[in-house]
Amino acid sequence: MATAAEYGLGPIAFPRGWFMVATSEEVTSVPSSVRFFGQDLVLYRGESGAAYMVDAYCPHLGAHLAKNTSSFVIKDNKHVEGECIRCPYHAWRFGPDGKCNEIPYSPARPPEAAKLRYWRVEERYGCIFAWHDAEGGVPDFNLPVISQWDNPAYLPWEIDHLGDLPCHPIELIDNMADLAHLAPTHGSEPSDYFSNQVRGVELWQLQAARNRMLVNHGALRTDTYYTGPGILISRFNGGQGIMFITHTPVEDGSLRAWHGFIMNSGNPAPGEAEREMARQASAGSLAALAQDFEVWANKRPCFDPLAVLGDGGFSKVRAWYKQFYHPRADAERLQKLANGTYGARGTPAAPEELLRELAG
Repeated sequence: MATAAEYGLGPIAFPRGWFMVATSEEVTSVPSSVRFFGQDLVLYRGESGAAYMVDAYCPHLGAHLAKNTSSFVIKDNKHVEGECIRCPYHAWRFGPDGKCNEIPYSPARPPEAAKLRYWRVEERYGCIFAWHDAEGGVPDFNLPVISQWDNPAYLPWEIDHLGDLPCHPIELIDNMADLAHLAPTHGSEPSDYFSNQVRGVELWQLQAARNRMLVNHGALRTDTYYTGPGILISRFNGGQGIMFITHTPVEDGSLRAWHGFIMNSGNPAPGEAEREMARQASAGSLAALAQDFEVWANKRPCFDPLAVLGDGGFSKVRAWYKQFYHPRADAERLQKLANGTYGARGTPAAPEELLRELAG
């Protein structure tokens, strides 16, 4: 397990960005314990249904806010009140802004230091996302928009929990430039084209090829992009299928990952036949991803890829990734060093009309 510092990514251990922390169904009015970014955290829903994430330990005497089943705070159903959470040890109550707003046994006003760090949270696509920024700043980019999500012909995905990987996220990011693994790992035939495009906080991979995993070695075009360092969307054949992969640092050098897949059933009122077709498509997407996961779970850290003729632009992909490990004041400078369109020598570049379409 190698750290961000060992990869030379920057002075910050955990990247700035939006990250998945749970599925929607996992977050309830019963507070739950999770760990990300090297920290113990608590997720819960208020009575309004809104999801919240706060640091796990009470500033009073350090009790864990979620890991308790025997306290009378729990037995009396006072653990969550309105949008607030109570500590099960002394019943201090904290609002969704993290500030203590009641100490039941003390007539004094809660001290300013009586507060939890609270995290900006958004719920979308059946997932809970939290904004992480070591500098404590507000989000400087948005979650990606999946326009097909609200189309009734696309059945909602069932999120696959992929578990934890003992490797740094940069090893997954490298995949965006890795043209040469597509044939030996995934059964692709020689690519019709391959390009990476870097634009600010977005990193794109554009490629098309026939694939042995598809019926009759069918053609597969994928337009794949990261929005920030932890959320990947891949549009299959112009958006007929949408693959979702997200990974979140647990410790500095390990991560937790999830997968989802939706497809166009062709029916605005899909029935069981379309549901089964969607399940099979999702299973196929997951099987392809599992081929990568087996490698990532068992490889040593790669601090400096030994790139050769025919490889993609690993150096530019890593240059893009570094912006999230530096103070945001440095982000624009680092983006300028990475922005552009890059190919792999020996493989045609993506069509100009596709590149222009992405550029908007």
